[in-house]
Amino acid sequence: MKPSDTTLTGIYQAAGRDFGFITPEGASGREEDLFVPPGQEGSAWHGDTVAYRLDPPDRPDGRPCAHVTAVLGRANTTVVGAVRRHSRENWLVPDGEKLRVPILLVGKGDSLRSGDKIAAKITSFGTAKQPPMGRFIRSFGRDGSLHAAVEALLFEGDIVREFPEEVLTQTAAVPQEVLPEALEGRLDLREETIITIDGASSKDLDDAVSLTRDESGVFTLGVHIADVSHYVPLNTPLDQEAFQRGTSVYFADQVIPMLPPDLSNGICSLNPRVDRLTLSCIMTLDKNGVVTGASMHQSVIRTTERMTYEDCNILLSGGDEALAQRYRHILPMLRDMAVLSEKLSARRRARGALDLEQGETVVRCDALGQPIGLAKREPGISEGIIESFMLQANECVARYLKEAGGPGVYRVHERPSAEKAEALRTLLAPLGYPVKDAGQYTLQKLLDRARGTPEEMLVHTAVLRSMMKARYDPEPLGHFGLAAEDYCHFTSPIRRYPDLMIHRILKARLEGTLDTREGKLLTASVPESARQSSRRELAAQTAEREIDKRYVAAYMATRVGDIFQTVVSGVTRFGLFLTTPEGAEGFLGVERLPGRHYDFDDAHLTLTGPSGVSYTLGQVVEAVCLSADPASGRVEFARPEETFSDTPPVLDRRREERPKRAERRVGKRPHTRKSFGGGRKRKGKR
Repeated sequence: MKPSDTTLTGIYQAAGRDFGFITPEGASGREEDLFVPPGQEGSAWHGDTVAYRLDPPDRPDGRPCAHVTAVLGRANTTVVGAVRRHSRENWLVPDGEKLRVPILLVGKGDSLRSGDKIAAKITSFGTAKQPPMGRFIRSFGRDGSLHAAVEALLFEGDIVREFPEEVLTQTAAVPQEVLPEALEGRLDLREETIITIDGASSKDLDDAVSLTRDESGVFTLGVHIADVSHYVPLNTPLDQEAFQRGTSVYFADQVIPMLPPDLSNGICSLNPRVDRLTLSCIMTLDKNGVVTGASMHQSVIRTTERMTYEDCNILLSGGDEALAQRYRHILPMLRDMAVLSEKLSARRRARGALDLEQGETVVRCDALGQPIGLAKREPGISEGIIESFMLQANECVARYLKEAGGPGVYRVHERPSAEKAEALRTLLAPLGYPVKDAGQYTLQKLLDRARGTPEEMLVHTAVLRSMMKARYDPEPLGHFGLAAEDYCHFTSPIRRYPDLMIHRILKARLEGTLDTREGKLLTASVPESARQSSRRELAAQTAEREIDKRYVAAYMATRVGDIFQTVVSGVTRFGLFLTTPEGAEGFLGVERLPGRHYDFDDAHLTLTGPSGVSYTLGQVVEAVCLSADPASGRVEFARPEETFSDTPPVLDRRREERPKRAERRVGKRPHTRKSFGGGRKRKGKR
């Protein structure tokens, strides 16, 4: 771009050391961001919509520069931070590094103490002569505590624990047993052998499975999902609250449900040996696992057993004779399920579905909810069974709705953009991994070839970075990562609003009521439901990720001084992100590396020192935990040979900026199933 007097618009992104960036309106990638030098942001805060003018480049790299001329829209109507008392006045110091100016607290706030973590509503963004001002609206506890950090993150994500009174009133009126009149017209499957398989601590059991195989090897697979829509009609208080929440939120040992527990853990949960209303997708598959037919039904079931992943894995591995004797009536079906699951998985791989599954880190908490340990959890055979069956049902339902002419809230995942494909090619070519295109087969070949090699983590991370974000859409655009032409979320209506919408649409299609007034209202609500579901999914993922970081830091605070054999999981200009064998991640600043002066290669994700020593993803680095802060989630590492007396001072990462917009951290693995749109939940959630 050339300097111009033309006024343009964009989003201001605050970065470190008082500078920032502007993302121009309509920009397709961060390479189009404009550098805003210190003092040129005007009165803009992070996230504000601004007008700007272009300036001549004043950076060595020739990057276009700009300055803010006006603020067009404010992004921060509320701010979270810590109270600080000064000259009989209370000031709010915002959390993090994005908002840099203290805010004068006005109005009632007599109970505030210095050191409280609170939220304030901004009443004035300040002028050249007056500071910004805000009014206290909520306290989270003492700043620095795990509890306050968690509650503040929930507030920022608009994630609410309590349900409104009208929602609880509607819930209380829902019967806790299936009424006889609700059975009319439903397929009665109560005499069939149907089981649930979930985590041992799960209480919201929204899916069940059944399987038979005839003498010729033909399978009949049933996936039976709780009919939540029967109890949550469209546009009622319950529905409006579920729409606003969009999804349940899971972290550590807690869940904030989309629906009140009396529903999610009660009449909507497929508890054992009681009648429950369901929607069933019944599929016929040949001996090779090819779907030859599928039908959708409103049904009623009575599950035979409430199985856990742990017990199923033991049964399928041939261990524990007593357990096998106890479940002898379903053990043959479980074995057939394992066989069919493997066939389905093989077929997905053959068509190009990407295998990006990674083990996850689970936070273990004591009876008081305090973190006492971390554990790596790898999925077993039973988790694979449920994953495969849910994925297959989701595809069949999406195909059914598309062939019927819609409507639908589809789960879509698009092919990597040309820019992302080129970045992947640039990164992997020097390692001898040619990237001819960004198709599924090419990417899976990269993953397969790298498996077991020193560069496995780098290749895996690079492929993940090339992925687009999965989202919800009214159009059936397909799912790139799963190599599925048709895909939706049908299997978790207790915890995901788009699944609830799919159920309503499916029932209206089965009943032939889409042309009625109610059906037209349902169809009209699809686009906004897709947008809202995508927004709330992102908010939930962000909150879960950030809260988990706080729990991990609280645990690592008990491990300060311990030495770990870590792996480099991220590389920035300012240092390395290291991950312990348990899954805790922390930062080793470049100032703590030998020599302290390193060149950062953004294209190849390396830090190279003056002596030629180089660090990159997947490298093993011995490190000692130097500090851990539950309030921010930051864990700091140092080299073991450093002593605490000659170590550089621990930097305040809230003030000492690593300019994240300029040199974004790379290498951290996202939650692949959450971002990808897989069929079954982790950490006891799907």
